[in-house]
Amino acid sequence: MHEEQAPAWVVDPGTPSVARMYDYYLGGKDNFASDREAAEKIISILPNARDVARTNRAFLMRAVRHLARAGIRQFLDIGTGLPTQENVHQVAQAEAPESRVVYVDNDPIVLAHARALLADNPRSIVIDGDLRKPESVLGHPGVRAHLDFSEPIALIMLAVLHFVTDDAEAARVVGAFREPLVPGGYVVVSHITQGDLDEDAVRRGRDVYTATTAGGIVPRTADQVRGLFDGLDVLEPGVVPLHLWRPETVEPAWNGRPGGDIIGGVGLVPGP
Repeated sequence: MHEEQAPAWVVDPGTPSVARMYDYYLGGKDNFASDREAAEKIISILPNARDVARTNRAFLMRAVRHLARAGIRQFLDIGTGLPTQENVHQVAQAEAPESRVVYVDNDPIVLAHARALLADNPRSIVIDGDLRKPESVLGHPGVRAHLDFSEPIALIMLAVLHFVTDDAEAARVVGAFREPLVPGGYVVVSHITQGDLDEDAVRRGRDVYTATTAGGIVPRTADQVRGLFDGLDVLEPGVVPLHLWRPETVEPAWNGRPGGDIIGGVGLVPGP
């Protein structure tokens, strides 16, 4: 199994991590007091924060399952977050055991947990990489050794692009990661929106995330998120609230509490 060495720098438990906050929203235990405090501030502003996280996770599982059944055997997951149940490799390999997965993250706790989880899974690896440096990720020797870019790949960017606060930079990041994908590949994106939050709530939420490892957050409009799929053939039902994307059951997690929303979709890389 190809893998990076553990980062030399030490985790600062006093600085909230967006990966560990997300783990807390999902009911996990891999978080520090600073993460829980920041997450609770967000929950006080965004009462449906836990619902949003769970809905995003359910969408991930449905999208990966759909792509595996459609014949995709390679997955590149950017900003994977802390492992939980039904990770990309587990969902994909349940459908097709030969599926290969590369996880990318730069949180040292995420990397440590993922390496432990994947120790006995040679078809899945994790590398230390930064969402904002797509060229470095795409050129990483572990990525290039594990994935065949002459064959279709599913690029997964769930609940991460809202941490790239500049609109032009977010578009550049998506474009750079999409550029090497051959026809038949896919791009899966989810992104928070303002929902029914007022501007004061949005400002207070941004203030919380500005003090985290991400350094900021920006909700985008549905039209802005649709713009991230420009040049792709977006699968039905389009770029929609995630609980409406090909639901397999009625999702009890989405209970209508006020707050933000999360939308997304799946786009096919078209042929020439």
